[in-house]
Amino acid sequence: VQLQASGGGLVQAGDSLRLSCAVSGGTFSSYSVGWFRQAPGKEREFVSAISRSGGSTDFADSVKGRFTISRDNAKNTMYLQMNSLKPEDTAVYCCYVGTNLRDYWGQGTQVTVSS
Repeated sequence: VQLQASGGGLVQAGDSLRLSCAVSGGTFSSYSVGWFRQAPGKEREFVSAISRSGGSTDFADSVKGRFTISRDNAKNTMYLQMNSLKPEDTAVYCCYVGTNLRDYWGQGTQVTVSS
C-alpha cells in the first residue's frame, strides 16, 4: 500500500486548504483512514479519521468545527478540508491507512499558516 499526500502550502490565518491523499495497492474501501500532523519540536498528533464507509468520523478537539474529512472510495482518495486555519495548525500532515495487519503512512505535506 502506498500513499501520496498533496495540497499543502503557505497560507494566511483564516484561509483554507484542502489536502488529498491518493492510495494505491490494497483495497482502499476496506481500510479506515485518516490524518496525523507533526509540528517542529512536537510529538505527532492525531487530527482526524474516517471509517471505511465514510459514515463515521473523528476529530481532535483542536480542529473540530474547522476541519472536515472525507473519502472517495471510487478514486481511492481521502481528503482533509481545513478551514479557518490558525498558525498553530502549522505542521507536516501525514495520511495513514489502517489495515488488519499494519498501518501505512504517506510522506507528508507541509502546511504553514502565517499570522
